[in-house]
Amino acid sequence: MSLSAVIVDDEQLARDELAFLLKDVGDVDVIAQGKNGVEAVNLIREHNPDLVFLDVQMPGLDGFGVLKKLIDRKVPLPKIVFATAFDQYAVKAFEVNAVDYLLKPFDKKRVAQSVERARVKMDSGGTSSDKFETLVRMLESQKPQTSKILLKAAGRLFLINQKDICFASIEDGVITVITAGPNGMEGQSNCRTLEELLDSLDPNLFWRAHRSFLVNINRIKEVVPWFKSSYQLRMDDKKQTEIPVSRAQTKRLRELFRL
Repeated sequence: MSLSAVIVDDEQLARDELAFLLKDVGDVDVIAQGKNGVEAVNLIREHNPDLVFLDVQMPGLDGFGVLKKLIDRKVPLPKIVFATAFDQYAVKAFEVNAVDYLLKPFDKKRVAQSVERARVKMDSGGTSSDKFETLVRMLESQKPQTSKILLKAAGRLFLINQKDICFASIEDGVITVITAGPNGMEGQSNCRTLEELLDSLDPNLFWRAHRSFLVNINRIKEVVPWFKSSYQLRMDDKKQTEIPVSRAQTKRLRELFRL
């Protein structure tokens, strides 16, 4: 039986090498490739592959973040093989949780072994969601938590504390971040999507109020009733910007502030 596979790695060379080695293994059909975590989530949802070769270390949404997104969205998990240059602690975590892994640089024999393990697991049936959730929690606790975000403004690079961010918006693919208070600044993030930016922020502080806006809950100054039972948020920046709350997020707003 031929297995459908997706390869996700931010390095083109690594993707090419793995695709080449999988051709030699045989009976593996690489149906799509992605270069970041956001693409990984979308490709897995779209193609429902049997097997995914997933890089752990990617900018923005990393391999563990991909798993977390899939679990949160109740997307059926394919068999996952991590590609990693992680330390021995992480490798042990993979083993304990019965998740296969490939260490870079890739080895032809080891790639074939991973495919065979995936076949055995598919034949035995069952779901590994619980094991993945345990793994994600274990490794997230090991990741260093950064509280600062890099912003570009006036040709300079600034490190901003997350708590000082008021909101972020996206227009024409450019993400603008506004900081709070009368002396607040405006700068551009190097993230490509608001989803990617959100993954680097504290989920207890930041909320996607609208597809084009991400807000710091603690920097909402006023909730303004708006047209047809909708709301706008008046923010704590120097312009006191008003941000729309999408209809899909109105329920979340009511939960946050017990409206």
